[in-house]
Amino acid sequence: MIIVVNAFAFVSVLLYTFHKITLWAFMTGILLWFVLMISFWFILPGIVYRRNETFRDEFTMNFEQNGFSLRHERGSREWRWEALSNFVESPNFFHLYFDARSFFLVPKSGFKDKDEVFEMRQLLKQKVRKL
Repeated sequence: MIIVVNAFAFVSVLLYTFHKITLWAFMTGILLWFVLMISFWFILPGIVYRRNETFRDEFTMNFEQNGFSLRHERGSREWRWEALSNFVESPNFFHLYFDARSFFLVPKSGFKDKDEVFEMRQLLKQKVRKL
């Protein structure tokens, strides 16, 4: 959806540049683009995160040679590395995939320093295949 909205904005700029639409139509399009972008980036995530208490809970994850565990005040769960199908690293997260539809996002901000992030990266490379 965000690609369609940005394509609409780009087409609006082109049409205005070539005098195919009026200034009023162009400004209306830009206003709509601005409202949709604010909605996608700020309003909708705020509504979702505020409504669901899971996003406010605190979790602890431990990573070891045999597997990893997730602990929460209501319980815990452990997995062996073989349970993961792959992983992807982005600038702020490790994405641990069980299958195409279920995964964990592990924030790098949860590690104490860059050395721990490096160790995690090495452990994942050893234990899980990377996409």
